[in-house]
Amino acid sequence: MSLIPSFFNGNGRRTSIFDPFSLDVWDPFRDFPFSSSSEASRETSALVNTRIDWKETQQAHVFKADLPGIKKEEVKVEVEDDRVLQIRGERNREVEEKNDTWHRVERSSGQFMRRFRLPENAKMDQIKASMENGVLTVTIPKEEVKKADVKSIEISG
Repeated sequence: MSLIPSFFNGNGRRTSIFDPFSLDVWDPFRDFPFSSSSEASRETSALVNTRIDWKETQQAHVFKADLPGIKKEEVKVEVEDDRVLQIRGERNREVEEKNDTWHRVERSSGQFMRRFRLPENAKMDQIKASMENGVLTVTIPKEEVKKADVKSIEISG
């Protein structure tokens, strides 16, 4: 028996609108087959929540991704089609025990993948990646862009 009263009915939804600890929002599509609160939606939420910053310095393009709780062995950084950087991985769901009672599951699980088309000035053969404290950093050095030689053409006539 719990010392804290339950605000949830048997289906895991809160029964009181006055529950100060719940930020659940009413989902009008809850009972549809494509429901936003469906299991498939929760599985793909990791894809949506993978935040990546891309900054360009004078020397390089730098990508930073927050991947807390993911080991570097679970992340793949690849280049495909010559100029498309792909960052992907998977966060596995925690094993559920029959005796456990879950009150809230907010950490996302599932696969994630982000793709970026790189500009012409990226040195594709010098890409480096590192991971420290749950932050993946991908650095792609830049080539110096040659200015086009402009040659004046005399107009006859």
